[in-house]
Amino acid sequence: MMQVPTQALGHGITLIDVQIGRPNVVAAYLLQQGDRAVFIDTGATRSVPALLQVLENQGVDRGCVDYVIPTHVHLDHGGGAGALLEYLPEAQLIIHPLGARHMIDPTKLNAGATAVYGEEVMQRVFGDLVPVPEERMIIAEDGFEVDWNGRLLKFLDTPGHARHHFSVVDAASDGVFTGDAFGLSYREFDTDETGNFGLPTSSPVQFDPEAMHASVDKIVHAGQRYCYVTHFGRVHDVKRIQGNLHELIDIYVETAAAYAEQSAEGHQALSAALMDIILDRAVQHGCDMPRDIMADLLQMDMDLNAMGLIK
Repeated sequence: MMQVPTQALGHGITLIDVQIGRPNVVAAYLLQQGDRAVFIDTGATRSVPALLQVLENQGVDRGCVDYVIPTHVHLDHGGGAGALLEYLPEAQLIIHPLGARHMIDPTKLNAGATAVYGEEVMQRVFGDLVPVPEERMIIAEDGFEVDWNGRLLKFLDTPGHARHHFSVVDAASDGVFTGDAFGLSYREFDTDETGNFGLPTSSPVQFDPEAMHASVDKIVHAGQRYCYVTHFGRVHDVKRIQGNLHELIDIYVETAAAYAEQSAEGHQALSAALMDIILDRAVQHGCDMPRDIMADLLQMDMDLNAMGLIK
């Protein structure tokens, strides 16, 4: 039997570490309400066996999964959706209107991701994308609601990281599933004194700082206590993270301006500059890990953030 790291978060929510890259980086969430289930975010195609194993471990019949809900179509969030649906005979995909075409025909999504990660990483880490039949899709506009087995799920349009991004309000758990719209928050950076440490993600190709500012506020104004971020887990310091994200979004943009006309060397220099900013912030937050260890944990994110800032 495959061993899949999970964490029970209460309210029928199981965090699943889909282990893309290192552990504790990419989460999918299984929600259970009575005998019914929903997945929010899926990881990649190569994550699907782990998701199915968790269903089996939880005693959930595959026919009892009603929805698969990628917060957006980036491969670590929705790359596995098509492959997963092949095993879930009753499930429908709930998707942002701007993401639907990429699920129906993932050719451009695959090409864009290959341009970012390279062919070798695409195959080794993510796997081939499986199209989703249009008749199995539900399009969720801003404010769309689903009464799922007596549990209300409300969808908020939250661009900034990507135009095809929504977040899912789940009042039953006092939380919002935010994908990447409320940034990254890795558990290794939590401290007893100051709690959760959060930072924005400006990865390619649709970073929009003004839209991200608005989405951060929209999530907080939903009035829930928690955010369930894909990278990684549940955070509770929502108001403080909100302020930090606003500050860092502006700092990202200001820092990137100095490198906007440069080539690949500029990208590397910007990645290093962003790393210094975030490491300094982590130290201020109270993180006592050596800087080289923190840098190793954040290197991929800083490289992707720099790529998204230099367009």
